[in-house]
Amino acid sequence: MSRALPKYNKRRVAFIGGAAAVALSGTVIAGFALAGETTASSKSGGTNARTLAGPGTVSCPDVKSKLPAVPATAKAEVDRNLALLNTQIQEANKRLVDTVGQGGPNFVQNAILGPLKDKRVATINRMATAIGRTAARPQGLDALAPCTLNANGSAAAATPTQQAGGNTGNSANAGNAGNAGNTGKGNAAGAISCPDVKSKLPAVPATAKAEVDRNLALLNTQIQEANNRLASSVGQGGPNFVQNAILGPLKDKRVSTIDRIAISIGRTAAKPQGLGSLAACTLTR
Repeated sequence: MSRALPKYNKRRVAFIGGAAAVALSGTVIAGFALAGETTASSKSGGTNARTLAGPGTVSCPDVKSKLPAVPATAKAEVDRNLALLNTQIQEANKRLVDTVGQGGPNFVQNAILGPLKDKRVATINRMATAIGRTAARPQGLDALAPCTLNANGSAAAATPTQQAGGNTGNSANAGNAGNAGNTGKGNAAGAISCPDVKSKLPAVPATAKAEVDRNLALLNTQIQEANNRLASSVGQGGPNFVQNAILGPLKDKRVSTIDRIAISIGRTAAKPQGLGSLAACTLTR
């Protein structure tokens, strides 16, 4: 009896030990699973943070601080365009986030920063024009138009120089795009065709002729530049590259140029209406 008892105790001890080992083993397995989940979650959080930070942000020179005294008659228009500059920085930053991974190495420059500069030129030009109606027109403000991608962003599209400021104009871009429904030079990428502007103008006063002619020539020059860009960017970007990087900015430029023509005529005659419908261009194959 005294010999059987130790044997029974050994079995019992062995059973208890085995159960403990199983329990301990289960805890370890659960621990490993939990660790795996935590690691995955951590990785996910890290990836999200990198994704949000990756595109960087657009930085543009301050325009408001560089303006001269604004006449009361121009204040509403200037304030409206300053607000538009800020809105467009926000829109450009949103687009940076929305288009992460799209296009080639020049996508940000071609589809975001380039069009943004054009819009800023137009917006700044409108402010200068508004001020110039009743005071000396400010000069040299176009130098404030280019924006950059700050140091946190992908270096693909801009110089790393960070410029202080807080505005960016959206409104139509200044100074160019096709005039007379020209299609420019043909190539494998197609050609850009724009409605004729000159034939739709009313009689141009002698006082406006020089400015109108200059902007009509600028329209033609920009069709040529757009066609050159079309040819040199074949194969770049995604399916919307031509619209985003060439046709869209070109329309903005045409809106601004046509607006300048109308304003010039309107100084000494009735300002022509409805010319903005001639701004949009198309790609022909």
